[in-house]
Amino acid sequence: MSYQVLARKWRPRTFHELVGQEHVQRALVNALDQGRLHHAYLFTGTRGVGKTTLARILAKCLNCTANGQGDEGVTSTPCGKCDSCRSIDEGRFVDLIEVDAASRTKVEDTRELLDNVQYAPTQGRYKVYLIDEVHMLSTSSFNALLKTLEEPPPHVKFLLATTDPQKLPPTVLSRCLQFTLKHMPPERIVGHLAKVLEAEGVPFEESALWLLGKAAEGSMRDAMSLTDQAIAFGQGEVHHADVAAMLGTLDHRHVLALAEALAEVDAPRLLAEVATLAEHGPDFAAVLDDISGVLHRLAIAQMVPDAVDNGHGDREALLALAARFTAEDIQLYYQIGIQGRGDMEHAPDLRTALEMTLLRMLAFRPQGAPRPAQTPLPLRSQGAAGGAAPADETPAQGGSVPEANSSSRPAQASTEERRFAEEAPPATSPPVDHEPTEKAAPALPPDEETPPWIAQEGQEGEEVEAQSEPATPEAQAVASSTTSEAQAPDPSASSPAPLEGHFGHADWLACFDSLGLGGLTRNLAAHCVVEADDGEQLTLRLDPSQEAMQAEVHVTRIREALAAIGIERRLVLAPGALPAEVETPKQQTDRLAAQRHTEAIEALNRDPHVQKLQQAFGARLIESTVKPTDTEARG
Repeated sequence: MSYQVLARKWRPRTFHELVGQEHVQRALVNALDQGRLHHAYLFTGTRGVGKTTLARILAKCLNCTANGQGDEGVTSTPCGKCDSCRSIDEGRFVDLIEVDAASRTKVEDTRELLDNVQYAPTQGRYKVYLIDEVHMLSTSSFNALLKTLEEPPPHVKFLLATTDPQKLPPTVLSRCLQFTLKHMPPERIVGHLAKVLEAEGVPFEESALWLLGKAAEGSMRDAMSLTDQAIAFGQGEVHHADVAAMLGTLDHRHVLALAEALAEVDAPRLLAEVATLAEHGPDFAAVLDDISGVLHRLAIAQMVPDAVDNGHGDREALLALAARFTAEDIQLYYQIGIQGRGDMEHAPDLRTALEMTLLRMLAFRPQGAPRPAQTPLPLRSQGAAGGAAPADETPAQGGSVPEANSSSRPAQASTEERRFAEEAPPATSPPVDHEPTEKAAPALPPDEETPPWIAQEGQEGEEVEAQSEPATPEAQAVASSTTSEAQAPDPSASSPAPLEGHFGHADWLACFDSLGLGGLTRNLAAHCVVEADDGEQLTLRLDPSQEAMQAEVHVTRIREALAAIGIERRLVLAPGALPAEVETPKQQTDRLAAQRHTEAIEALNRDPHVQKLQQAFGARLIESTVKPTDTEARG
């Protein structure tokens, strides 16, 4: 006997052998068991999902003779052994008229077909007309069919099948009982292929079946045909490498390797994986599409783990990989990937575009991409330029470390207001609490450091010397109070000494900026207040409005940041109403920012040079554009 392809050999013979389409199976079985038969059925769906198979099974149910003759002989479980069942399976049942509408579109063909409708069936109980691809009929053919389709003789059943129901006239659709068949999910295809190959005695790798299931695109018939091809390609076996080579598709394991490199923020590994891919000559645009698809599935894995599809057989691997990303990383990477896909046509070559897109993901990730070393400004003398040394540098020998940034106008405005009318304030650090040991270095020129309106009038061409005398005690007191209220701790400065003992909410506010948190983690922590600390467990009360953003990765980062400053505790974030008498770090930051903004506006309004501009040119201060300096804004 000649070889029979798997798609025909394993075609279902009964409803119970049918794979998938349970919604159609249930409706037809109940209708047959209850004797509620319609005269016309329409099966719609993409190729290879079982439209004609369902029609033939239904024809067997209508004509099976194992249960006797007459209407009561109709069954939902045809025997498959009687003459009618065997004839239908072998395609020689005279009362099953199969018509390919794609090859018989003319109205004359339809009329010829309908001429025999009135005659009783020859062999079976019903005369069944199975019209495949019915949407290919011409308008005249549909018109000729309409009357018979609406009121056929009692011994006639019409079974119509189409892949494009939108092309059918509404008058035809209204006369049929319509069933829409679904795409086959890869999981169901892989499961069925495994059973078939085990029954056929063909060795296989499960990962190869996932490639076949994905390539079938929801069609079981296509999956069976591809499996036949894979068996021939692999000399009687089905292996992953053979199937990948046969299909010419990208090995999904390479895409997962790229995602792992992104999770590790490992640029060298990322480029090495792209180089490995390049050896196979892939479509780099398709690679980027696959990466974006994986990022989409990772986002779903984080938000709704049960909703992750298993289209590649990698569901468990994705769930594990999702825990290594933050939500903001995935969202940013996906957005960069989509934009990079659109920019590919402008790139020198596709590989370059892929590499630049992947590197851009790492460069702009929220949790602080590696930054180039910052070279400090050259020193003009023993002190730093402008009189202030960077926070991460050792002060110049014999110099002093200032307590505030030299460009902090709002903090200086309240302390040197009395000097504006007499001379411009020097571009040096604010007064400190101790006597300087040496004379401070001269200030930078106005175009480098000092805003133009601070430059002293009438001193063009002259270098403004920094004041070496200490400030008066009164000015020191004002500057000290202003600085402590208006300037938040600088996260770039060295971490404070480890805290010991009970950790209260005041400690939380004081050390918040030194924790070095960023992105969504910082936003989540900024909406917390300290509720309790027993020395072993620290409980933070979280604003209920931020509960949706709570995730274990953020809790871990906050706990590690606290441990770095000496607060080693189990950390619990408990959403709930916040006490009205305390403020969160976010509320404190907003309050201080508003205070600094108000002080800056008042200082500018009192500035005599600003007043002169207003009087001479009718200038006005745009308050919305007034911002605190970088040092103050970090709070």
